[in-house]
Amino acid sequence: MKCLLVGLLTFVLCIQFGNAAYKLQERFNWKQLDFAFPNENLKQQALASGDYIPQNALPVGVEHWQNHPLFVTIPRWRDGIPATLTYINMDHSVTGSPALIPYPDWRSNTAGDCANSITTAYRIKVDECGRLWVLDTGTLGIGNTTTNPCPYAVNVFDLATHTRIRRYELRPEDTNANTFIANIAVDIGKSCDDAFAYFSDELGYGLIAYSWEQNKSWRFSGHSYFFPDPLRGDYNIAGLNFQWGEEGIFGMALSPIRSDGYRTMYFSPLASHRQFAVSTRILRDETRVEDSYHDFIALDERGPNSHTTARVMSEDGVELFNLIDQNSVGCWHSSMPYSPQFHGIVDRDDVGLVFPADVKIDENKDVWVLSDRMPVFLLSELDYNDVNFRIYTAPLSTLIEGTVCDQRSNVYGPHNSVAAVKPLHPIYPKTYLNPTAKPSYVAIPSSRPSYLPPYSGSQRPNVPNAFLYNQQHNALTYDAANGPHLFPAIAQIQQIQHPAPAAREGLGSYATSRSVPWWQQHH
Repeated sequence: MKCLLVGLLTFVLCIQFGNAAYKLQERFNWKQLDFAFPNENLKQQALASGDYIPQNALPVGVEHWQNHPLFVTIPRWRDGIPATLTYINMDHSVTGSPALIPYPDWRSNTAGDCANSITTAYRIKVDECGRLWVLDTGTLGIGNTTTNPCPYAVNVFDLATHTRIRRYELRPEDTNANTFIANIAVDIGKSCDDAFAYFSDELGYGLIAYSWEQNKSWRFSGHSYFFPDPLRGDYNIAGLNFQWGEEGIFGMALSPIRSDGYRTMYFSPLASHRQFAVSTRILRDETRVEDSYHDFIALDERGPNSHTTARVMSEDGVELFNLIDQNSVGCWHSSMPYSPQFHGIVDRDDVGLVFPADVKIDENKDVWVLSDRMPVFLLSELDYNDVNFRIYTAPLSTLIEGTVCDQRSNVYGPHNSVAAVKPLHPIYPKTYLNPTAKPSYVAIPSSRPSYLPPYSGSQRPNVPNAFLYNQQHNALTYDAANGPHLFPAIAQIQQIQHPAPAAREGLGSYATSRSVPWWQQHH
């Protein structure tokens, strides 16, 4: 009997370990979100008035900067959200369930105060110049309940002074009646002034580019790659079957700077299993908005059950993306063809990673993942006696170790080795959706992979830079450069200086003529 009990316990522990994230480390978690009100009395008054309804708050975006603030966004989909742009003070809160602090302050999170505050923020991005880019959708509600008290506006904050240095309203021509924008990508070129932001219009099916230097925006519209795939609109997550068939261009990731001075943007519609690509040389050129159809490239499908809402690429060409159907975070090394056998799973958790809504890589190459059980929140009801929201972190190198995305592993030979290599094909069993099933790998005999360029001896380029060669297999033909010196612009990026105060566009006081919740007036 004792042996039977020990065996049963061992089996249960193995099953639990098989289901749990083991590379990503849980840093913060909440049953329901809390906010750092100036004092408890003001918090209780906000609860009593309905200005704060804890059960209505869902985190959707995360961003990290220099080991200190961890930013978290909460859209105002329902009433009672006191702040949409918040942060965790990492100096004071190492782990646990910290109260979220409005950024930069309470008054700047006043709903409907268009010129001075942010009404609703989704995804956000910190650039190399210490600036936080926030797109205010200006919306309240979601779906049929949506109202637009404010226009879409780009807000940029200087993280050294915690002040807003620019606000730019998107032009009427940049949006349409169906526009919904949740994602942002930021592209820094030769200097901090040579900066562009890109916004994906998920329901209006467009891509907006904004130039920091010109303080101007333009829209790419109508490209069929921006639209959803009508065969990929069905989802099964957390035991719920639902349809998000209208969801078009969504998650975006930018490659490191290529030898031609531009980056590659990778993007996917949400209702799709396919990834697309375009050079930022096209997106940065306003004259190409009507004449660039063939500059967009269609890559392969990722395989079944591979909807994704968020993606990010490291400086050495590793792309991470959430797999919302699989409670997982996936990876692809961009030196490889974009096909399922070269996609890996860096971690999976059928409890903690139910809807990993956002994935980011910070300047230290640490990965941050926010999971929030969004479909349950929207379509059913969360159990607020259980942990619903989690933020995980792990070094990128730890996550990809042992996967097909690890170019330093024995799978592809030692780093910078010139020996022939044998790629692995992941074989996904029919039982893959079983939480305990794992992808298995088999070696396929091969000489040097045909998709890598020829090399001899020391002329072989460094493996982390090899992602530029994906042009040869993935049809990214707009970079004709070859050879070992692939990143002449990286040194320039590393020398970028923070813009001088005189070059900033100050916006003055955050004073507002609108009435605000009175606890905001005391902070």
